[in-house]
Parts: sequence; C-alpha cells; structure tokens
Amino acid sequence: MRSRWIRYVMGVVAFAGVSWAWYFATGRSGEIAPAAERRVMPELVMRQLDGGTWRMAEHRGQVVLVNYWASWCGPCWEETPGLIRLSKELGPQGLAVVGVAVDEGGTAKVKKFVEEFRVPYPVALPEPGSQMAYGMAGVPTTILIDRMGRVAKTYVGAVRQDDFEKDVQELLREGETKVVSSIGR
Repeated sequence: MRSRWIRYVMGVVAFAGVSWAWYFATGRSGEIAPAAERRVMPELVMRQLDGGTWRMAEHRGQVVLVNYWASWCGPCWEETPGLIRLSKELGPQGLAVVGVAVDEGGTAKVKKFVEEFRVPYPVALPEPGSQMAYGMAGVPTTILIDRMGRVAKTYVGAVRQDDFEKDVQELLREGETKVVSSIGR
C-alpha cells in the first residue's frame, strides 16, 4: 500500500515537473532567435480552402505567422480572435498570417470555423498524410518567420495576442532598420 502511494506521489511530482518544463519550453517564454542563428523556412506550397494556392515564396519581405490549428482544438478557438486582429492591424505594415487547418475528414468543419470567426487571412490545408500535419507537438503551433524567410520563433500552445504582437513588431522594426541602413549608404 505504501509503495503504491509513493509511486502515486512520484507520478504527480513527475507530471508537475514535465508540465512546468513544457510551459517554459514553449515559444511563449523564449525570445526571438538572433538573426544569425535563424534557419530558412522550408518552401511551403499549400492548397487553400478557397481553392487557390498559398506559397511561402510570395511573402518574402513580409513577416509571416504560420498558424497550425484544428477546429476541434479549444486553445485554437482562444487564439484565433487575436490572430484576426493582428492580421487586420499589422497587415498593412507587412504582416502576413496564414492558418493551416490540420483537421482530418473533410473541409466542412474547417469552413464552419472560418465562417464563424470570419477569418480574413488565407486558410490552407496540408496534403493528406503530410509530415506537416503530424510532425508537431500539438496544436496550435505557430511559426514566426522574418522578412528574409527565416524561422525566428516557434510557439506551441495558445498564445495571447499581446505576445504575438510584441514579437511581430520586433521583426517589423528589424526590417525597417535594414532598409534605413541600406538607404543611408
């Protein structure tokens, strides 16, 4: 009986430790990677919900948020309104947002989600069986990409609009600094 109780307590402590580490290991707690350490985002070409094609290459010169989500994901429901506001507010300054729906079993639920939230940015669908949909720790997962097409930060789990905005603003300013410094030469 006592050994069972000890195993139970150790399990709770281990779970708490893993949870604590998970929380602090997510993109929410980290900083944007220094420019010299960023790796180029692999080329993404995805079919859009509306039938078009979304290409990463067409967004060079913009800061991009690639948000992987699913209609059944509660944290995705929490995060989406902030992404919509950021898209509307910072889009004119150089932010592009794309939602990547990783739902399985058709597009009806995805379309309902998009309509309910009135998502203004493109929503793409990875190819069935794509590594993109299955290689993540969970949804939502969002990748922040700088103007040069390099991964600046990855967020796992729901992120508040203020946190996204702080990081996006930093990358938008980073791009302005490079433009100003190259003009001054």
